[in-house]
Amino acid sequence: MEEPWLEIHPDFKLNGKPYTLSKLINVAEAMQFEGDKEEKILADFLLNWLYPKDTLLASTSGSTGSPKTITLDKSKMIASAKATGDYFNLYEGTTALHCLSANYIAGKMMMVRALYLGWHIDVVIPNKYPLSQTKKEYDFAAMVPLQLQHSIDELHRVKKVIVGGAPVSPVLEQELQSLSTALFATYGMTETITHIAIKKLNHRTDEEQKLNAYTALPNVSFTVDKHNCLVIDAPDVTSEKVITNDVVNLISESKFTWLGRADFVINSGGYKVHPEQVEQVLELVIDAPFFVASVPDSELGEKVVLIVEGKEDSFPEIDYVGLHSFQVPKKVFFIDEMIYTTTGKVNRNKTKEKLKL
Repeated sequence: MEEPWLEIHPDFKLNGKPYTLSKLINVAEAMQFEGDKEEKILADFLLNWLYPKDTLLASTSGSTGSPKTITLDKSKMIASAKATGDYFNLYEGTTALHCLSANYIAGKMMMVRALYLGWHIDVVIPNKYPLSQTKKEYDFAAMVPLQLQHSIDELHRVKKVIVGGAPVSPVLEQELQSLSTALFATYGMTETITHIAIKKLNHRTDEEQKLNAYTALPNVSFTVDKHNCLVIDAPDVTSEKVITNDVVNLISESKFTWLGRADFVINSGGYKVHPEQVEQVLELVIDAPFFVASVPDSELGEKVVLIVEGKEDSFPEIDYVGLHSFQVPKKVFFIDEMIYTTTGKVNRNKTKEKLKL
C-alpha cells in the first residue's frame, strides 16, 4: 500500500536544515525528551505522522458540537495540503512561518504542507508575537486574529497570511486595508482538515467588499439544512457531508456569508438575534473584552444582554448606533475577568455561570 506521508519532499527544510525521513524521526524523538512543551507537542505529531499507519487522531474545537476526538485519514490531509498549495500558489521552496500549536489541526496542517509540498518552514513559539521572534521574510503564514493584531507593524515581511480560529473584528479589519500583505479569513474545522472556504480581508474589489462572502475551494460545495445551518460537501477531505452549527446566508453552492452559531441565537420577542452580528457593531465602540448573550425574560422570552470585562464605575456610556431596537442589549453586566477556553476564546456559558445568570 502506498504511504505518501512517509515521503519527505526533497526541498523540505525545517529551521533552515534539510532532513531525510530517518533524520527527522531521530530529531523528533530527541525533542520528545528534551524539548519544551510546544516542542514535545510538535514532536508527538511528527512521530504520529511519520508512523506507517494511514490515520491519526485529532481533537475537534466543538464547531459541530461538543469537542471530541476524531480519526483523520492521512491521505485526505495530504489532499488538503495540496489544495492550499494550489489555491495560493505555494509550491516547493515556499518560505513559511509556523506559529501555531501542533495541538490543533491548523498547526498540524502547516507542518504537513511543508513536508509534502517542500516548504522551507521556520517554527517559532506560538504566542501572540510571532514575528518578533524572527527577522526573516516569508511567503506564507497562518495566524489567529490575536497574533495578527500584534503583528501589524511587521506583517510587511509576509506576502500572504491566512487567519482562522475566530472572526476578525471590524476594528482589526480596518487596520489591514493599507497593508501590502495579502490577507485571507478562512472557514473550516478539524472535521474538514482546516479551511474549505476563503474570504479576502484586504485588496478587495467593490463587489467582494459588498458581498463579504466566503468562497469555496475547488471541489467543495455548500447547502443548508432546515435551520439554515451550513452543510459542507468536500469529498477530497472528508468522506461524509459535514453538518455544521453555523447559520449562514447561502448565496450559491460555492458562496455564503456567516451569520453566527445556531446555539447562540437569541429569540427575543419573536426576533432572532445573532450575538455575533451585534458584537461586530459594538467592536467599534467597546474597548474591552465583551460578548452578547441572553437571560430569561417574562415578556420577551429571552432578552439581549451585554457582558463586559471591567468595572462599571469606570466604563463610558455605550453608543448603540447601527443596531436595530431588538438587537440593543437591555442590560449590561460587568465581570472582573472572563473565563476563556484553552484556545483563547471566551467561554460564554462558563462566564455566564460565574455571573450566576
